[in-house]
Amino acid sequence: MADTVLFEDIFSITQLDPDGKKFDKVSRIVAHSEQFDMDVLLDVNIDIYPMHVGEKFTLALASTLSLDGTLDDGTFDQSRRKSLADKYEYVMYGKVYKYTDLDTKGPAKVESYVSFGGLLMCLKGDPNNLNNLAMDQRVYLLMRKV
Repeated sequence: MADTVLFEDIFSITQLDPDGKKFDKVSRIVAHSEQFDMDVLLDVNIDIYPMHVGEKFTLALASTLSLDGTLDDGTFDQSRRKSLADKYEYVMYGKVYKYTDLDTKGPAKVESYVSFGGLLMCLKGDPNNLNNLAMDQRVYLLMRKV
């Protein structure tokens, strides 16, 4: 299972909808991670998964939901077999569409952008923490509140 998880950390929500509310059922969360000093901007369907400032959540990115690491084709598996999704509360499937090196004074930083069918994520931080992500890669985002 460890090989399928590309990134995992605990984040604290610092802000909701920094540019104002754009959609009724979607909020953009701004959060900072505890372990790897990462920042995330993430669109979440708050109609089915409400989020609030101050809450903590685990965010993981995985290449597959299969516990044995077998890659899948991205379609929903209705077999009711145990999967990585069983350990989380909110799951999305998307594609890495942009990976940018940032010009910073100090430690190197990168931004990785993923689209989940129109809901977007920007994960920013040390490139060593995001070296498992590649352009056009399909990934699962998994979240659970801590």
